[in-house]
Amino acid sequence: MSLKPFDIEVDPPSEELMEIARRELRETPEVREAALEELRALLKEAKDMHFSDEKEFLLIFLRPCHFYAESALKMMRRIAEFKQSNHPLLHALKPEEEKLAFIDHNVVNVLTNRDQKGRRVLLVNCGSAWDPKAVSSEQLFRLFFLIHLVAQLEPATQINGIVVVLDFDGLSLKQVKALSPSFSRRLITFIQDAMPLRLKEVHILKQPYIFNMVWALFKPFIREKLKSRIYFHGNDLAKFHQFISIDKLPADFGGNLPAIDYTGLDWYPCVAAQIEHIEKYQRCGFVDDKKG
Repeated sequence: MSLKPFDIEVDPPSEELMEIARRELRETPEVREAALEELRALLKEAKDMHFSDEKEFLLIFLRPCHFYAESALKMMRRIAEFKQSNHPLLHALKPEEEKLAFIDHNVVNVLTNRDQKGRRVLLVNCGSAWDPKAVSSEQLFRLFFLIHLVAQLEPATQINGIVVVLDFDGLSLKQVKALSPSFSRRLITFIQDAMPLRLKEVHILKQPYIFNMVWALFKPFIREKLKSRIYFHGNDLAKFHQFISIDKLPADFGGNLPAIDYTGLDWYPCVAAQIEHIEKYQRCGFVDDKKG
């Protein structure tokens, strides 16, 4: 069955994709089964945590950890800690609660196509296109969180990873004030410690001089691994094209594809359709928080 532009790809990985997984993630049938067995055993011993032990669910954590079960368990514990410390923000989070932020404001979008390396590309319009009075920084984070939950379900995304493009065109003090130190710390902690996806690159585009105020907020929390994957391009799209092929980019970013004519309004049904996985993920964490 052919996929529609806003469908997610949940089919089993192709042979080509599995070759990438073998080369980059150590994934072979033997390694995979051994890691699944070990992680299930580790989860049984971790009496203070609850995570589903279904195969497809565990692969979400094993792939970014290169099938080292102990590393996957540590990631699960960091995720539980993050959910616990951000309980008021993430408790019982469902797509319907953020529907208006999705459909009425073009702040967060996802390219319908993958880039030349098979990676999903998340677009964030955090300059003048973002009105913090309409979509607060807390709502912005909740949108990120929901989108990452859906991305987890795609084997191709688990294996190839994701790219984030931050467009700061028209950034003003209005947006800078909304990007508080607490938001900065929460977002960077999430990305570095509690996001079971391979974040391959972050591209910052069209940032004006005032962006230095934003960077000053984020920089103290960023560790070397993430810092090495952040690229600043300003208005130099040719430099950006060295990372993402113009044949995979829309005209909005100097690419050869048609200009973007879709928004979160188009992606929302895709996110809302994955409510079963979202609720399953929300039930995971520390045992004391399971009912909370």
